[in-house]
Amino acid sequence: MANQSGARDLRRRVRVETPENVVLDLEVAGLGSRALAALIDSFIVLVWIIAVVLLSNLIGSMTGGGTWLGALTVLILFGSTFGYFIAYEGFGRGQTPGKRFVGIRVVQGTGHPLSVGAAVVRNLLRIADLFPPPSYLVGALFVAFHPQGKRLGDLVAGSIVVRDRPHEAKPADALAPSAEAGADLGAPELSDEEFVLLRHFLDRATGLEAGVRARLAGQLAARLSDRAPEVASGGQAALQTLFTQELARRRGRLASRGAVRSRGAVGEQFAARKRERWAEFDAQLAVARRDGLNGFDANTLLEFAARYREMAADLARARTYGASPAVIGGLERSVSAGHNLLYRDERKTLRRVWTVFARECPASVVHAWRYVLAGFLLFTVPAAAGYTFIRERPDLAVQLLPDQILQRAEAGAGRAQEGAKYFEADPRVRPYVATFIISNNVRIAFMCFAGGVFLGVGSLVLLAFNGLAIGTISGHFANVGLLGYLIEFIVGHGVLELFAIWVAGAAGFLLGKSLVAPGRVSRSEALVLNGRLAVRMVGAATVLLLVAGAIEGFISAGGWGLGLRLGVSGASLLLLVAYLANGARYLRELKDTVYGRRDGSIVLRGDSASARGA
Repeated sequence: MANQSGARDLRRRVRVETPENVVLDLEVAGLGSRALAALIDSFIVLVWIIAVVLLSNLIGSMTGGGTWLGALTVLILFGSTFGYFIAYEGFGRGQTPGKRFVGIRVVQGTGHPLSVGAAVVRNLLRIADLFPPPSYLVGALFVAFHPQGKRLGDLVAGSIVVRDRPHEAKPADALAPSAEAGADLGAPELSDEEFVLLRHFLDRATGLEAGVRARLAGQLAARLSDRAPEVASGGQAALQTLFTQELARRRGRLASRGAVRSRGAVGEQFAARKRERWAEFDAQLAVARRDGLNGFDANTLLEFAARYREMAADLARARTYGASPAVIGGLERSVSAGHNLLYRDERKTLRRVWTVFARECPASVVHAWRYVLAGFLLFTVPAAAGYTFIRERPDLAVQLLPDQILQRAEAGAGRAQEGAKYFEADPRVRPYVATFIISNNVRIAFMCFAGGVFLGVGSLVLLAFNGLAIGTISGHFANVGLLGYLIEFIVGHGVLELFAIWVAGAAGFLLGKSLVAPGRVSRSEALVLNGRLAVRMVGAATVLLLVAGAIEGFISAGGWGLGLRLGVSGASLLLLVAYLANGARYLRELKDTVYGRRDGSIVLRGDSASARGA
């Protein structure tokens, strides 16, 4: 793409069409601006983490401490890692503080505002972008070389990062007088070609080196001096004054008198007439950005919507009339901002959150049961193989198992005779143990999901490795006659924890399937469609791991007998069945109202706004 000065424009752009059939030309954010935003956000998160730790220590010293305070601190710190980006992008119109400072924003590939689900997907996939850790090499390469600057998270979420306010020079006519003032100055004196040339120079003058600017100003003044002698020695200031007067003439009643209108001049005259209307819309837009549309009363909201449609139509006319790039760029930014405000996702209410986690998340697991079954098999087959192998070659346990496991097995016989359990935590620290277990298991689930974007291989490796580890550990405990001792510890929380890991792996397989066998749709479309389903599966896994972690921290890590542990295990199984049954019921309700069903992939109701361009 080349600009009107003939220089090649290396900026990447993406074109989206609004419901008003107007094409928006959005500038893709580059690697530099995104890296700067990431550094700012990382610094903010670091400051937040330090503040939380210091505040926790201060409160602990004043109140005598307490494990509940420590447990809450662990949860806050873990949630901050992903929650910061998800909350700001999902609820902050696609902008974190770093992105807002740099002037970039995340939007859907359709131009719609970023949905909360898409914000969750793109930020959970940060784990995949970090490979090889901690270099962020994969993410940087995708941003640098993808035509639309998309990293892996953007590919799955169907999102794109664009410039929110491109750094362009202020238009030359920003402070020009009104049409009424132009009526006193008479008809235009410059030809259309000369007027457009003068405007292009003034629009770009601030970006030129001083020597180049002075040389071009002198050449332009020499060309115009026969009709405007005052510019011959006045430099750029005189050219600005001439342009202001000429623009006022073209806004006035005598604008039609003069040279035959060229296409570019028609665009300039159109922009001159409409400038005040556009400024009024921008003023409303500033209020809407600050307070949201809910800050408008009914009449103002209707007026804002009507003016948005007028702006969209004006953008189409400006392109047709050949208006300057500065005019078209300003209109595009205004129309894009109005579009994002009006075509926002449904309201994020607590009721909506409940529907997602209580109904849509288990519904996604039921819908993808084949993938969950695959996750189960890819976990249990290596587990069985590891168990069998270590039973047949018990001497290899010293080489394969961690020292901590070997020591627990060695001390297990004595502990069992004393009536002690595999692991018993002091009751005062059990809240901290529970939160540590929850954060660790949820992190593993996120990794299992994110690994699926590498053709499903990452999810497969994590599932198989964890299965193999559990199998070999169980085989070693069986060799020393302590398998029941180990199972007694696992039985309380194992049902929910293991199932959640299988679900997270299944979510990763959905991503891998999108790349390996997308079916009758493109790989990019399959990624977006299956990503919406997979992120709900991760949500279900997170819910189950929260319950499983609480059980492990307070029951499994306690001195409770086998009877209570079996009772908790049975209750957790009933909870799991009820949770999935609720999802199946919701899925049946949506059978005729699912927004889209393509090649076995579904888009649930909450994705309808962002699915329009899928």
